[in-house]
Amino acid sequence: MTSALFETHLSSLPLLHRGKVRDIYTVDEDRLLIVQTDRISAFDVVLPTPIPEKGYILTRISQFWFNKLAHILPNHLTGIAPESVVAPHERDQVTGRAFVVRKLKPLPIEAIVRGYISGSGWKDYQQSGAISGIALPHGLQEAGMIPGGAIFTPSTKAEAGQHDENISYATCEQLLGAPLALLVRKQAIALYTQAAEYALERGIIIADTKFEFGLDDTNQLYLIDEALTPDSSRFWPADDYRPGRTPPSYDKQFIRDWLEQIHWNKIPPAPAIPDDILAQTVEKYREACRLLIE
Repeated sequence: MTSALFETHLSSLPLLHRGKVRDIYTVDEDRLLIVQTDRISAFDVVLPTPIPEKGYILTRISQFWFNKLAHILPNHLTGIAPESVVAPHERDQVTGRAFVVRKLKPLPIEAIVRGYISGSGWKDYQQSGAISGIALPHGLQEAGMIPGGAIFTPSTKAEAGQHDENISYATCEQLLGAPLALLVRKQAIALYTQAAEYALERGIIIADTKFEFGLDDTNQLYLIDEALTPDSSRFWPADDYRPGRTPPSYDKQFIRDWLEQIHWNKIPPAPAIPDDILAQTVEKYREACRLLIE
């Protein structure tokens, strides 16, 4: 197994932000360098153990989706080689795991699209018969497909250690304004639907996903951050899918399940990941990449 990169240390560019997974540097007034590290977060807490190869896999999968879905919505990629904006001795920190992107204004929400009921959506449905205020028919099963097609269930954005909160579409309209909220909902569902149809042909069910969007100076909407990776989506093997139970997953749900089993209180610091759980997690990320792209 290759060595892992927990965080970058680039002296040739100013560090703008170190997020849960990505380190972001300023290239100039119009561009940023985003590096996908091997950090992993669960329950909005960064774990102390990095996942080898994870940054490479996230970068490769995001690149694939950005290209495949560009006809629906433009994205923030510039096509500039990350190695060209850092010092020669720092190139090994960015090769294969970074993007040079346009600097855009991020929207203050996470655009979550759900095609199936799972996770917090299942909990909401059990309590209220609705997800983010969207009423659903009675009698749906856990992991069941949402009747009538995917739904848009936005959430707030949380810093590391804080928790995202599901919000209603009305609150989304208050945050974005009605015209932009409508556009975000339409484009998020279109992106998810096309990706989910493709992934199903490759043996993966994309149960739900999270998109992030940004605006340029002309208020043109762009897809930013990452796209349809095992970090931002729930990937299920189609051949092992049965409604009524949570399927095994190709994503970091495996880590979440382990944390639940050891009864971690979800308050930092998070526990270190044992070697066997680490190895199985790496293999799940590899398999998702192989099925989608190769």
